[in-house]
Amino acid sequence: MPGQTFAQKALARAAGRDTCAVGEILDVEPDVVLSHDNTAAIRRIWEEFSQDRVKHPERMAITLDHAVPAPSAVHAQNHREIREFVGEQGIVHFFEAGRGICHQVLSEEVVVRPGQVILGADSHTPHFGWLGAFGAGIGRSEVAALWAQGQLWLKVPATMRINLSGAMPEGVTAKDFALRIIGDMGADGGLYRSIEFAGDTIHAMTLESRMVLPNMMAEFGAKNAVICPDEPVLTWCLERLAMRHGIEAGSSAWADLADGLRKNCLYPDADCELESELHYAAEDLEPYIARPHSVDDVVPLSELGQVDVDAAFIGTCTNGRLEDMSAAANILANRRLAPGLSLVIIPASSQVLEACIELGYAETFARAGAMLGVPGCGPCMGNHFGVPAPGETVISSANRNFRGRMGTPSAGIFLSSPAVVAASAVAGRIVDPRELD
Repeated sequence: MPGQTFAQKALARAAGRDTCAVGEILDVEPDVVLSHDNTAAIRRIWEEFSQDRVKHPERMAITLDHAVPAPSAVHAQNHREIREFVGEQGIVHFFEAGRGICHQVLSEEVVVRPGQVILGADSHTPHFGWLGAFGAGIGRSEVAALWAQGQLWLKVPATMRINLSGAMPEGVTAKDFALRIIGDMGADGGLYRSIEFAGDTIHAMTLESRMVLPNMMAEFGAKNAVICPDEPVLTWCLERLAMRHGIEAGSSAWADLADGLRKNCLYPDADCELESELHYAAEDLEPYIARPHSVDDVVPLSELGQVDVDAAFIGTCTNGRLEDMSAAANILANRRLAPGLSLVIIPASSQVLEACIELGYAETFARAGAMLGVPGCGPCMGNHFGVPAPGETVISSANRNFRGRMGTPSAGIFLSSPAVVAASAVAGRIVDPRELD
């Protein structure tokens, strides 16, 4: 039998097995079950199981993030019901409105760790692959079943490995690489596949840049995506866990925690069977744009032509981290938005927001004329503040641009990196940030 891929190892472990085959159906017990503002709706499905208690409250993680602060009485009531449910069930991993987007917050809190399996009622749950975890999005009914029974059947996905080597050109980001992949192979190019990212360029990226890749693979149709954990990831997890538990660096407890993290990591075997393998040279990449109304309608920014914009948005679970805020602040410093253009900037978490304030980014955004929002998803899914007007053109750092995604079917959404969004907000048209100089 050939060696095991990451996905095979992760799902076999979660099913209490040593090995498994691609295509096999396994009864999996995830380490973490994620939900957000949809928890109230999931609860109503769960109640059909006629149970008083969820099976594993310690494995549940709930974040209020999709409509915060509540924009209507309906949303406020929804949040209230979730808070009551959390209290009734004794759910420890609950994060209030304003803490931030579920994927960012659970990463910051190290609720999810390398080698674990997390299933979530959010399509971007593959995000946790940046930690070396198996993350997959599932439906509300499936989450309700997990609350009731603690396990769910999954088919073991085949693996596509994507290699990136060489030095990234100046101005090219992980978002550009993700768009290039989706543009090359289509929005269904990774359908129900496990995507393994590999190559020296991947591991040379900052941790925040790495997060973009598995997150965007949800737009590629992937079941999960992963970057195998290395020392920077393990150090990041170790330091945050130690701080939370009051463990002193260099102590025996520190060593035990580090050893536990390392032992739980999973890596594909050298002789594992891949369904396909792609190779990219970083030097060949450039800034890319996804045009309305499909994430795979991707062109190089240099070939886009003149596109005027009415509104801009920087944020989401894809590009709302501190390095994204920094990129935007560097461009907006001592500049103003184009007349008549609105720019909404929403940090992915309260920790990112606090850093923006401490570093002066928040002041830079305000002086430029941008609006700074409460950490959360914002207008990304079109049910919260910041939706575009009919017929407007939006440049966004989000992950999706299908018709109506931001709440207005006649609006056109272009996707790009945060730096391109910020530069375009200043120029009033989609531009390469280097053009501003």
